Amino acid sequence: MNAMFNILKEQISSFSLIMRLAVYETKSKYQMNYLGILWQFLNPLIQMLAYWFVFGMGIRGGQPIVIGGIEVPFIIWMLAGLIPWFFISPTILDGSNSIFKRINMVAKMNFPISILPSVVIISNLFSYFVMMGIYLIVLISYGIYPDIHWIQYFYYLICMIVFMFSFSLLNSTISIIVRDYHFLLQAGTRLLFFLLPVFWNIAERMTGDKAWIVDVLKLNPLFYVIEGFRNSFLKGEWFFNDLTYTLYFWFITLLILTIASLLHMKFRNKFVDFL
Repeated sequence: MNAMFNILKEQISSFSLIMRLAVYETKSKYQMNYLGILWQFLNPLIQMLAYWFVFGMGIRGGQPIVIGGIEVPFIIWMLAGLIPWFFISPTILDGSNSIFKRINMVAKMNFPISILPSVVIISNLFSYFVMMGIYLIVLISYGIYPDIHWIQYFYYLICMIVFMFSFSLLNSTISIIVRDYHFLLQAGTRLLFFLLPVFWNIAERMTGDKAWIVDVLKLNPLFYVIEGFRNSFLKGEWFFNDLTYTLYFWFITLLILTIASLLHMKFRNKFVDFL
């Protein structure tokens, strides 16, 4: 537990440094392009339109999603899962590589290495919040107005950030020790996209004798997060309605954070030796 508390203490005490590095990271990533930082928003926007056209208009033929007996436009349902995915996917990959990319630069400095995954998370949150702002406009344009359940969006946002930090800290540590792990993670992230309710309604497809598949897929904590966003904006369901699933999510998240913290503190002074 001491390792976890030390890691969390570093995040809090270095928050201003994390913000400065995140801003620099965002600017430097696109400084050689004519459109600059606009690509951070244009790229996911183009992908959203492509997914909507292929899966919404093509495969589904424009048919809405039925949630609790109410028809919801497919694009509204899809964006509730796709926008978090556009944050989750690059954060998994960039977060796992965050320490490896900068270890030679910071190894001989008095630098809290554990904040590097946090820098990636904050950097990706900039574009995520812009996309969420666009999503709110789309919701209102379709006649879906704020209600009391929208408040719990902030709860699920915290869930997503805490889990992604825990997972990124673990991945970034393992990626230094076993370099092949990063490439395995790349393949796993592509597969993960199809195992989450991002663009297809798993519960709608897996019924009857296939219902057990949904229970298995729900073991993934990210399933809890994505469904949580939909519960907040579209279903009007509170997170404490399924207290067992909520406790499971936090148990897994804190378990990953504890393991990641122990590994990170054990090997952080030896990271350079693995390069």
